[in-house]
Amino acid sequence: MSYFSHETAVIDDGCQIGEGTKIWHFSHIMPNSIIGEKCNIGQNVVVSPGVKLGNNVKIQNNVSLYTGVICEDDVFLGPSMVFTNILNPRSAIVRRDQYVETLVKKGASIGANATVVCGNSIGEYALIGAGAVVTKDVPAYALLVGNPAKQIGWVSEYGHRLNFDETGKATCPESNEIYELKNGEVKKIIQ
Repeated sequence: MSYFSHETAVIDDGCQIGEGTKIWHFSHIMPNSIIGEKCNIGQNVVVSPGVKLGNNVKIQNNVSLYTGVICEDDVFLGPSMVFTNILNPRSAIVRRDQYVETLVKKGASIGANATVVCGNSIGEYALIGAGAVVTKDVPAYALLVGNPAKQIGWVSEYGHRLNFDETGKATCPESNEIYELKNGEVKKIIQ
């Protein structure tokens, strides 16, 4: 076995788990899910059938990833954050054939107790604040907070708030990488 799972974790047949991944207490990995390399899955996490996780995804305690969720590499999911996968759930009506996809792109972080309504995409390196409720697509590098979530700024790949000057340029205080804001989109300038 090229991954670690705590003795209380339940790993169903038919799932794929990458090398170096760690699965902690009371978590359940269901069939046909795909988990990349070097992921860390905290305690009491459910990964439902068909969920896809890239490499180095970090999932904190008490998160349920329902069918339809796809997380690219380097995604961070904070404690007790929530994904949905049906827009109009009803207990008495079976809608298993109507799951709606949610895509979390490379490097994005979703804070503790945030909710992501299905059918929305979270852009690369976006940062969703704790308790936010995401009801629409989120641009790359966007910083969102509140209910419903509203964009209040932009962040670097290191998660620092970017302050753009009059030329539309900003520098990350940790990495010294330069970003450009143009036509409502942020891009890192490769030097």
